[in-house]
Amino acid sequence: MASTDSFGARGQLDVGGTGYEIFRLSAVDGAERLPFSLKVLLENLLRTEDGANVTADHIRALAGWDPTAAPDTEIQFSPGRVIMQDFTGVPCVVDLATMREAVTELGGDPAKVNPLAPAELVIDHSVIIDVFGTPDAFERNVDFEYGRNKERYQFLRWGQGAFDEFKVVPPGTGIVHQVNIEHLARVVMTRGGQAYPDTLVGTDSHTTMVNGLGVLGWGVGGIEAEAAMLGQPVSMLIPQVLGFKLTGEIPAGATATDVVLTITEMLRRKGVVGKFVEFYGEGVGAVPLANRATIGNMSPEFGSTAAIFPIDEETVRYLKLTGRSEEQIALVEAYAKEQGLWHDPSNEPVYSDTLELDLSTVVPSIAGPKRPQDRIELTQAKEAFRSSLGDYAVESTSSVDESEKESFPASDAPAHSGGNGDGAPRPAVSAAAGAGGRTSKPTTVSLNGAEFEIDHGAVVIASITSCTNTSNPSVMLGAALLAKNAVDKGLAVKPWVKTSMAPGSQVVTNYYDKAGLWPYLEKLGYHLVGYGCTTCIGNSGPLPEEISQAVNDADLAVVSVLSGNRNFEGRINPDVKMNYLASPPLVISYALAGTMDFDFDAQPLGQDTAGNDVFLRDIWPAPEDIQKVIDETITQKMFTEDYADVFAGDERWTSLPTPEGRTFEWDPQSTYVRKPPYFEGMADEPAPVADVSGARVLALLGDSVTTDHISPAGAIKPGTPAAQYLNENGVEKADFNSYGSRRGNHEVMIRGTFANIRLRNLLLDDVSGGYTRDFTNGGEQAFIYDAAQNYAAQDTPLVVLGGKEYGSGSSRDWAAKGTALLGVKAVITESFERIHRSNLIGMGVLPLQFPQGETASSLGLDGTETFDISGITALNDGSTPKTVHVTATKDGGETVEFEADVRIDTPGEADYYRNGGIMQYVLRGMLAS
Repeated sequence: MASTDSFGARGQLDVGGTGYEIFRLSAVDGAERLPFSLKVLLENLLRTEDGANVTADHIRALAGWDPTAAPDTEIQFSPGRVIMQDFTGVPCVVDLATMREAVTELGGDPAKVNPLAPAELVIDHSVIIDVFGTPDAFERNVDFEYGRNKERYQFLRWGQGAFDEFKVVPPGTGIVHQVNIEHLARVVMTRGGQAYPDTLVGTDSHTTMVNGLGVLGWGVGGIEAEAAMLGQPVSMLIPQVLGFKLTGEIPAGATATDVVLTITEMLRRKGVVGKFVEFYGEGVGAVPLANRATIGNMSPEFGSTAAIFPIDEETVRYLKLTGRSEEQIALVEAYAKEQGLWHDPSNEPVYSDTLELDLSTVVPSIAGPKRPQDRIELTQAKEAFRSSLGDYAVESTSSVDESEKESFPASDAPAHSGGNGDGAPRPAVSAAAGAGGRTSKPTTVSLNGAEFEIDHGAVVIASITSCTNTSNPSVMLGAALLAKNAVDKGLAVKPWVKTSMAPGSQVVTNYYDKAGLWPYLEKLGYHLVGYGCTTCIGNSGPLPEEISQAVNDADLAVVSVLSGNRNFEGRINPDVKMNYLASPPLVISYALAGTMDFDFDAQPLGQDTAGNDVFLRDIWPAPEDIQKVIDETITQKMFTEDYADVFAGDERWTSLPTPEGRTFEWDPQSTYVRKPPYFEGMADEPAPVADVSGARVLALLGDSVTTDHISPAGAIKPGTPAAQYLNENGVEKADFNSYGSRRGNHEVMIRGTFANIRLRNLLLDDVSGGYTRDFTNGGEQAFIYDAAQNYAAQDTPLVVLGGKEYGSGSSRDWAAKGTALLGVKAVITESFERIHRSNLIGMGVLPLQFPQGETASSLGLDGTETFDISGITALNDGSTPKTVHVTATKDGGETVEFEADVRIDTPGEADYYRNGGIMQYVLRGMLAS
């Protein structure tokens, strides 16, 4: 629909002989004072103004933005495109395929169910590190990946052919966010003769990595992404914007990762949830694009919606390096300068608040053992580890029962494929050295002909992985040069360390080859294992059986070190209790040390061939050496060649048998892709909103319950409801695969919701995992899924009670979908994370908050009560109530009553809730049109 253009902003921009229609920001009073990110939003409103969803008042409200006011004005943001990864993208395509059938059944045209905005999906979340430390690790891991995921990949190939404006980047190419900044991001988009800022939403919270390019975008649930693909705007409040001023330059010895961990700590302490963060100042120009992307990537870890850098000369330099066309680069520069989007360090916009970091003060750091914001200076790492160890290795800690251990998907890959470098036996060594002054339990292990001791703190995984760092040349080449220096000194990785290298894109492989650095990495066991997220998302694969057995028999608190962005408990590997984030060079450094109980300044990593002690400072590469290799090896040709056929895929991909047709032929025997029940019995008009009566508590949860706790993730454990379902459908344990790979099957996913082994449901005493009390059966302990089914059989609605920051973590649609499909009608917490709250509404679940200052405990609620929620029916009259009345009735008849805040924050969200969810709202809109 053409803009009504109330402000006369429509005009033309000529670039290189081509004219583009643009909407000039200068037509709106106040635009020039806005932060960069809000200027992008303002252009979006000018271009999409229709007098209904976007009005002149919305535009005036944004132009007149009060930086200090609490957000209270809703706007409708229409992202230019959508990006997805395969774990979250598969259910999106499943839902689109299901919507086609639903439209047909309701008398509509299935062809209308088609992305209206360009959508791209990158398959990067499915490779598991079964094989490591061997030259054929990559090929074998990809073979296993295709074997496990054939049905999913066939389905995605069908979608690529069936839907317009939908493209798939096949497996083994790169990590979605790196592929985005290196190839997919436009910075300025052109469509239908218009030029406008590249904007997007993505089905992964780290979509914000593209903010480093000056592209505004953030992670949303798959539900919202589907709506955006179908032309629905994202409803949002005009946010506050925190200006983050950068000065100085990173000192020698520190890395982009250290900068990121410092910024994460600062912003998490400041509090930026729901806000935009925008970097400005003289120091911005000195920050390389790869470092900007690394910083933007961590936005979910410090809690902001976006963390954006402006467009400047460095942006243009990167676009040239990565092979964008001359026409595109000229358009980006001309458009940014015309619209006041080009960075001018002398012009400071107005911000809601500011922070400042002198980059020269950054020191080497790690973060852990369970949260990315818990930064530790490297010089304090040993002391910090010992301080934390008591929480994981106290004498009273009981070992994990075998029935509760999470297992990895089995395959014909040996459980301990690979080793370290040449696989030769190592001399007896120990990870227990220097254990005095802390809990210690030295445990002997024999592996590959070597005998050694491991102890609490042993580094059993040291992985270079994830989107955050693994295509940042400064840290990746830094790691490779450190490996070269270590090998030259005669150092070796400890034999109990599982090593892995999973770059963000194939370009990394190219510059490692050109620089001649692969042999040194491989000598230390850092062979290529895949181009994917691997360890950072829990696809670390199994530890060698001997190591795993020793860890579990002795209940050791062992450690992973990874160059990722997430280190939540239970995420990385079920055998590993403590997880630390670190730069790629430090990952290798800890692999050499073999233990977290290590002081790099005081303790040598080993001895050289002459018997002299070798310290980390002796092998740490100088910044000028790293830059020299960057300058000599990284070329535009690498990017243009690697991305020339990015959507084509290899022989494995092209040989997949793929169904055809506008609607998908569902295989009733499939345990990977099944038609979900969202539209069953759906009428043309929504039923009136009803109050909740007689609800039981499915889970009573504490603070900081993340979507990692709620959403099905990781391996499928034998004996659990999901495993029972697979067994009943003829799937053997060896073929269970992971929840992520089965996201297209709702039957598996709802059985894994609230099933994380670290989840603590306070309805039970000292029990972890997916259990609850089933009040249909006298309050006996039961699997959450089984209890939910029993409640459903009695038509009993369910509620979940939670604490602070409920739903933080990754943007995962199944955390909301699973909650809804289990029969939960309302979630009552102290506070919500933004994405998860929105996703709950998108699935028809009511998000409520306890009165300010109150908690479930302070109100005397223990989860045994029956809940009645009244007052939400005001939505039927077109208004959204600020509160609803909650009555919790105990077994003895006494009641607890309170007013809960309704967290339906915008009229758009109210429309979704009235319709039973966002998909139903979109579908009814299609039928009405």
